[in-house]
Amino acid sequence: MIFGQDRRELRKAYFDAWQKHVDGMPLSPLEAQIADVVAQHPEYHDAVTDADLDTDYTPEAGQTNPFLHMGLHLGIREQLATDRPGGITKLYEALAARTGDLHAAQHQMIECLAETLWEAQSQNRAPDEERYLERLRHL
Repeated sequence: MIFGQDRRELRKAYFDAWQKHVDGMPLSPLEAQIADVVAQHPEYHDAVTDADLDTDYTPEAGQTNPFLHMGLHLGIREQLATDRPGGITKLYEALAARTGDLHAAQHQMIECLAETLWEAQSQNRAPDEERYLERLRHL
């Protein structure tokens, strides 16, 4: 794991990467990826500049967890960089061509990834890569 299991540590990594970006400081490759994802989500800028790293985001309160959402973007990017599961890059390219918007294509993929991860977690097993790819094929 890149940041371990600690929620504050993970959120601080987003905070630090975004602050470095805003300040024009050099970024590590991972920080650059984080800053790029944050830049694409102005609606989350407050979350990554707020000193309160312990905020709970709950669906019951009508909230989307910005860190989860941005983390899923990073996950999609990693999958595309490694083409794992095999074939995901071609599926992404086809989806991006249909939507005409790379970011919108990633958002559609995130829905499939989140569903696959939720399913795996609720069944206490590894994510089913073939089921995930099947979901992506239906987009």
